[in-house]
Amino acid sequence: MPASPQEIVMRFCDAWQRGDIEELMSFFAADAVYHNIPVAPVNGASAIREAFLAFAERMESIELETLHVAANGNVVFTERTDHFRWNGKTLALPVAGVFEVRDGKITAHRDYFDYATWLSATGIPLA
Repeated sequence: MPASPQEIVMRFCDAWQRGDIEELMSFFAADAVYHNIPVAPVNGASAIREAFLAFAERMESIELETLHVAANGNVVFTERTDHFRWNGKTLALPVAGVFEVRDGKITAHRDYFDYATWLSATGIPLA
C-alpha cells in the first residue's frame, strides 16, 4: 500500500535531522514549489536543492519537531518547532507548514514563520 500524504510529509520532516540533501530531495516532484512565505518562492527540484544546500551548509543541525499534523486529501498541515544549531547558537522557530502531495511526491511546500525572529537570531537572510 502506498504511503499517505501525511506519512510522506512526516518522513520528509524526520529526514531533516539526518542532513542528507539527496534524501530530502527524494520527496519532491520535479516541478515542486518551495516557499518560505516571507521571501520569494523557489520553483523546481533543482532550485529547491540549491536552496536547501545553501541553508543546510550554514547549520550544524536542523531538526523539525512536529507538534500537530492534519491532513485533508492531498494537503497536509503541520505545526512545528524547527530547531537550528550553528556556531554554538540555537534557535527554536515556530513554523506552520502546508504541503501538497501528488503521486507520492511533495509538489508544494509552504512554511509560515516570523521572519524577524529568524533574522534577529541568525543574521542570515533567506532568498
